[in-house]
Amino acid sequence: MAGNTSNKETSQKIPLKKVELEYEIKSSPKVLFGMLSTDSGLEEWFADKVYPHGGNFVFEWEGEKKEAKIVAKKDNQFIRYKWLTDEYHETYFEFTIVQDEMTSDVALVITDFSSDADKEETVLLWNSQVQSLKHVVGS
Repeated sequence: MAGNTSNKETSQKIPLKKVELEYEIKSSPKVLFGMLSTDSGLEEWFADKVYPHGGNFVFEWEGEKKEAKIVAKKDNQFIRYKWLTDEYHETYFEFTIVQDEMTSDVALVITDFSSDADKEETVLLWNSQVQSLKHVVGS
């Protein structure tokens, strides 16, 4: 998932670039933020299992576990996570909720990091994950 590289030696050498993706979501910022910032919300669309662990979250996909800590958040606006296993990069993945003042339309901006070689796969993965999120919130 986000910034996921299986080989630590390789991940140390490969430069990662910021990837920003924006999706229109038909949901209130409060409901959407709950889906992005709680273990129960994230488990509905992001990972097979999510549970708290010492102030962090453990995410599980098909038996593989990754732990992330929340490094910044502002309720109903954004939340930023950092994988604890990514010691070689100053990377994170972030969910930002943007609401248009005129139309009240809500957009979700996802910031992640990827190598050039993995960028297309990263985008496809987020597209799929966000489709699941839209389904869950009825968007």
